[in-house]
Amino acid sequence: MIRPAPAVVPIEYPSSDGKPMAENDAQRSAIMYGIGALARHFKDRRDVYVSGDLLIYYEEGNPRVSIAPDVFVVFGVEDRQRPNYKLWEEGQAPAFVLEVASPSTWRDDLGRKRAVYARLGVREYWQYDPTGEHLPARLQGERLTPSGYLRQPVATGLDGTLTLRSETLGLELLAVPGREMRFRDPATGDNLRSHDEEADGRVAAETRATAAATRAAAAATRVAAAETRAVAAEARVAELEGLLRDRSR
Repeated sequence: MIRPAPAVVPIEYPSSDGKPMAENDAQRSAIMYGIGALARHFKDRRDVYVSGDLLIYYEEGNPRVSIAPDVFVVFGVEDRQRPNYKLWEEGQAPAFVLEVASPSTWRDDLGRKRAVYARLGVREYWQYDPTGEHLPARLQGERLTPSGYLRQPVATGLDGTLTLRSETLGLELLAVPGREMRFRDPATGDNLRSHDEEADGRVAAETRATAAATRAAAAATRVAAAETRAVAAEARVAELEGLLRDRSR
């Protein structure tokens, strides 16, 4: 008798590793800003996927092997929500990864994760230290070459601002002393806004638009009033001229 083959048990790839997104406010703020700002920057590109703190599985059949970048960008895949990222299904590795240092992760960022990202073909790998307590510099980045990662030059401003240019994203990342990191579009010179800044900008724009509309309405009212007074004056002049003609007869 031929027995049917046993059913293949599907392999489960969890969507969480049970670890928190961040260890402190500074790290969480930088991660949330990076994901949100880059997602809004590429919102019109349906072939660009921006995410962060999401498990990337890179060995089919082995759910024990994964990595979760704080912020990453993938080009050439659909922009949609995912429970996790399976490299063998997507066919594209992240082109850009940013890790935000924390007391328990910075050594892993410089060691194991760096090796994995090089293996996966991540073209640009950056690290940002919001408190300046862990990495050699608050901002540093590397670009993948045939011989491995090569440290990229960081410009230092007179005020101590560190600026790193991403060829992959076409953006700059700024680490300003005493302030949070910001991505900047060199084409416009504008910083990419956080969610709160975007909301505040909309409110401010709406307030300015309302004020402009109010001023325009007031101006129109003044013009209408002036026209009414002019018509009344012309009518009074005509009336007086009529009276003078009557008296001269």
